[in-house]
Amino acid sequence: MKSRVFNTVTLTAISIAIYLILVLLQYYEVISEYNGMLLTLAGIYVIISLSLNLISGFTGQLSLGQAGFMCVGAYTTAIAIIRFNMPIPIAILAGGIMTALFGLAIGVPALRLRGDYLAITTLGFGEIIRVIMVNLDSLTGGAAGLKGIPPFSDTKNFILDAIIEFTWVYFIAIIVVAVLSNLIKSSHGRAIISIREDEIAASAMGINVAYYKVYAFTLSAFIAGIGGGLYAIFFGYLNPAMFGWLNSVNFVVIVVLGGMGSMTGTIISAIIFTYLQEWLRVFADFRLVIFGFALIVLMIFWPRGLMGNSEISLTRFFRRLFAGEINPRSAIAAIRKIPKRKTPEKEGGEE
Repeated sequence: MKSRVFNTVTLTAISIAIYLILVLLQYYEVISEYNGMLLTLAGIYVIISLSLNLISGFTGQLSLGQAGFMCVGAYTTAIAIIRFNMPIPIAILAGGIMTALFGLAIGVPALRLRGDYLAITTLGFGEIIRVIMVNLDSLTGGAAGLKGIPPFSDTKNFILDAIIEFTWVYFIAIIVVAVLSNLIKSSHGRAIISIREDEIAASAMGINVAYYKVYAFTLSAFIAGIGGGLYAIFFGYLNPAMFGWLNSVNFVVIVVLGGMGSMTGTIISAIIFTYLQEWLRVFADFRLVIFGFALIVLMIFWPRGLMGNSEISLTRFFRRLFAGEINPRSAIAAIRKIPKRKTPEKEGGEE
């Protein structure tokens, strides 16, 4: 019990400290307005990528429909604000709930599908959603897009508005990280991971595979819908072309690059991905070539991603720091907590 309280207090203090540092850097323009906007966008990508990591990284189901879930959440949130004058928090929640219903709808019929078949099904779902949004002219604006989405704040002070935007995204991202972290450590999380390791063995051990697959799809869709709602308010404009299949591929790249099943890796990878995409825009059409080459190099040297299936445990680090157990040589080892899991190469008996 004491350990759980210590972990909660430590993570809360760290989250608030990071937030205050970033806000002060933005307020005093150490972080420019442009970089502040990129930081907010990176936070949105973190939320959506974590939702995909729940399906692909922890449950082991390859999905290419995250842009479709994001699209549903974005349009639902925007319409709720514009047409029904809902407050922003309720509109974002409505977007998440609507997207969760779509996740439930696709999760049930996709139960018997795996691997490439599931990927194609979810990819088709994303394209169907995009086409529907194009043809619902009266509700979504059609191909012309949906305009006039109000921002998080309109104080006419650009720095203050940017900080308020960042605050919304940052704390929602913290909540998502906390929810998923606690889920993975729970009995439900262990059941989800067992499906990834061996679906047949998990079923033989009495785990309701169908239930947990649908559960993962629904929760993942809900989180992606929340991210889509933030995305809509952040840009203030929506167009179906913003949610093409390439966006789904981008989120898959983020998860794979960070490490399948690593929340820490996904967060780091999403931030790197956001900034790298923007920095490479100066190369115009060549940026995609450079970006692709960089990904190939990373996959050659880090085939399991930046973090593999490891996590960074800050609570463990501070516990050992306060206990006087930390020295320069052991600091990195204390921060990085590698789960004790045998790799396929070692299961044959040779070390």
